[in-house]
Amino acid sequence: MMNDNKPILVDAHEDLAWNMLTFGRDYSRTVSQTRTLEANTAVPQQIGHTLLGIDAYRRARAAVVFATLFAGPIRRQEHAWDTLSYRDDEEAHTLYSRQLDAYHRLCDTHPDDFRLITSRTQLQVHLAQWENPAPGETLPIGLVVLMEGAEGVRHVEELPEWWERGVRLIGPAWAGTRFCGGTREPGPLTAEGHELLEAMGDQGFVLDLSHMDEQAAFQALERYEGTVIASHANPLAMLPGMQSNRFLSDQLLEAAFERDVVVGVVPYNLFLDPNWVKGMRKELVTIDKVAAHIDYICQRAGDALHAGFGSDFDGGFSVSHVPAEIDTLADLHKIAPLLAEKGYQPADIEAIFGKNWLNMLQSALPE
Repeated sequence: MMNDNKPILVDAHEDLAWNMLTFGRDYSRTVSQTRTLEANTAVPQQIGHTLLGIDAYRRARAAVVFATLFAGPIRRQEHAWDTLSYRDDEEAHTLYSRQLDAYHRLCDTHPDDFRLITSRTQLQVHLAQWENPAPGETLPIGLVVLMEGAEGVRHVEELPEWWERGVRLIGPAWAGTRFCGGTREPGPLTAEGHELLEAMGDQGFVLDLSHMDEQAAFQALERYEGTVIASHANPLAMLPGMQSNRFLSDQLLEAAFERDVVVGVVPYNLFLDPNWVKGMRKELVTIDKVAAHIDYICQRAGDALHAGFGSDFDGGFSVSHVPAEIDTLADLHKIAPLLAEKGYQPADIEAIFGKNWLNMLQSALPE
């Protein structure tokens, strides 16, 4: 997978549908096309300039993206323009369903650019195309759908419906939910949370620990028998002074590695350097920080098999909020030489950039 001297990239977290429905973004456009179209609108002031576009995906060799269904509870709404906020599980269900429909439309409308991946066979065919493209062949980006925050699941009996429509990964929390505590809202798994995990396991969903409160995450690791990941969650020890339950403590990382969990590092300045806050110049944080977070995960795990990328790009932040050297998704490849300088071999870098996530999918997806 080292074609063009770049490893295949798998990005385990992008809030594409949220952006598509909130700002009308079309990710079949190039980055510059989107930035130009939005230049004279309110979007740059609201959310900032995009990091994503079809040209960036192809330059990044981003073969697979975990595309999220995301909406937040109305109590956490910070901006009037954020119309994808829900008051109850019925509204959450409607919003998540609209986003899933948006992915199907994207793939149906732009089949040369995007395709949904729901099975192991589809993934194998997709990767074969990426690894051995025909001359001049256009390579589509594979989308695997991840539900971030499970409030869209009104009752566990409807999980087979979400599965049939293409969802393959579920994170029970963003903020606190009726299933468990979440970011800034701590708490254990509830009775409904235990029921959700049991039903998810029966169906075959991958469990995403990201945003789960630590107490709930420990319980989930002990209870859940299926595949577990942390799609986008940085190590707490790399953020001295931070007390947020958004990050993974050393104790939680150790428990996660015992379950063979892959952790996606978020290259967001606020998650890389505790001294950086929004409004500061992006140049104050460099990609060395991203490499350091990846290295920390690998050192704790004792190998390079449990780290990956979960960029969260366009997920409430923009090009102004990522390290100095990053203008688009394609610039993540600038991190590879930094890992090599730390002693990582080509096979290790290939694993971190994509193979760890691909191995997880090969194991977890149905035939």
